Amino acid sequence: MDKDFLLINKMKNGDESAMESFVCRYYPKILCYCHYHVSDKGYAEDITQETFVKFFGSLSVYRHHGKALNYLYTIAANLCRDFYKKSTSLPVPDIPDACGNTMDSVDCRLDMEEALRRLPGEFREILILYYFQERKQREIADILGIGLPLVKYRLKQAKEQLGELLGKERE
Repeated sequence: MDKDFLLINKMKNGDESAMESFVCRYYPKILCYCHYHVSDKGYAEDITQETFVKFFGSLSVYRHHGKALNYLYTIAANLCRDFYKKSTSLPVPDIPDACGNTMDSVDCRLDMEEALRRLPGEFREILILYYFQERKQREIADILGIGLPLVKYRLKQAKEQLGELLGKERE
């Protein structure tokens, strides 16, 4: 049996240590995901906590289909969308420093952040899930509630647009 299934069954029976174990297991991943969407760490923490509150609130009706982590990502994605609707500016995710530690890396990072800021939300979402959260395309489809072909299409389009934007930034 899968560990999530056992934890969820224990949580449904009121086992607080199972809840704590579940949160410890997934909190860092959900926080990282939220921080990619909401550049303010405090808001990201709030959304992460709200994600778990909503998950535990729906635990009595939760049916273990697929991965619990994907369900958490779905809740977090919806909460991040709600945050976007309430805020006037779209936050840009922090970009892992893949460019090195030189002055050029700062420029590279700023170029990447600006390019991501200019992408449409659905393309930015796909790139964040695929590259920064290292989710599989099938998982992305489940998280976003869209078909796998649409995920593949958006990922391809997002990479092309990002490449074009980065090319323009460096000119």
